[in-house]
Amino acid sequence: MIVVTGGAGFIGSALVWKLNRIGRNDIIIVDHLGTAEKWKNLVGLDYHDFYHKDDFIKWIYTDEFEYDIDVIFHLGACSSTTEKDADYLMENNFAYTQVLADYCVEKNIRFIYASSAATYGDGSQGYKDDEESLEKLRPLNMYGYSKHLFDLYAKKNNYFDKIVGLKYFNVYGPNEYHKGDMRSVVHKAFYQIKESGKVRLFKSYKKDYKDGEQLRDFIYVKDAVDITLFFMRNKNVNGLFNVGTGNARTWNDLVTAIFNAMDKPVNIEYIEMPENLREKYQYFTQADLTKLREAGYENEITPLEKGVEDYVKNYLLKDKTLAW
Repeated sequence: MIVVTGGAGFIGSALVWKLNRIGRNDIIIVDHLGTAEKWKNLVGLDYHDFYHKDDFIKWIYTDEFEYDIDVIFHLGACSSTTEKDADYLMENNFAYTQVLADYCVEKNIRFIYASSAATYGDGSQGYKDDEESLEKLRPLNMYGYSKHLFDLYAKKNNYFDKIVGLKYFNVYGPNEYHKGDMRSVVHKAFYQIKESGKVRLFKSYKKDYKDGEQLRDFIYVKDAVDITLFFMRNKNVNGLFNVGTGNARTWNDLVTAIFNAMDKPVNIEYIEMPENLREKYQYFTQADLTKLREAGYENEITPLEKGVEDYVKNYLLKDKTLAW
């Protein structure tokens, strides 16, 4: 049986969709649906059962889960980079992952979990997915620290020769509509353009970057899922790995691709960045994919313009999720 925590969320539901497309439906989805609309991501997916995340972790604690598990994709977490409840993040992102990892290592279950590019902080230490340099990283927000803390825990317990951690960069694509402020700029900009004909981007506060020229590594969710599944197929490959394109692009590039996909003229307004974000803002991110390629991942990664076009034309304009 395959377990996907966060299976109703953005990357989690996309992963289940892809598993279905390769003929797998022996899937247990673990999540907390609450009052959000992410339940819609489950419609059209083929899976064996659904469990609340609190029930699931209790069964793991007591070793009473009723199914034999082959692999756990642990993608469930609070992903808000502005979340201020540090206790909640420690419990939900760090402690929960500890329990699952300990269990999987003890039971020899494949464990693949979501870390984050937010662990790299301001990027001054580079973006190389090297376990040896983890202690040098300084995340800029509590979310990034909660993810970084588990990476450190895994290293201290010599887990990285047994498990896989994936540092997702800026993922965009279908099934993210429920994420509020944590939606990608593609999703936000699409509706800004639809409503007003223009996009608002933050001004730059560093002289080395013009407005809109801040750089990010944007990866389409279909590619992020394909990379994730590579580690299910290749059980001898373990450690920390970046999940990105290896090619940083500007916010201007990104929104221009959205305007083009919508067949609208480019119209960008640069606005002030809130002061509470200015010291925590990343001006450049770019995944180093050397380690991933050396591990054997050979698939071409979708260029920004093609990914945005697919997302806009086949999903946003049609108001569709992946499985609808």
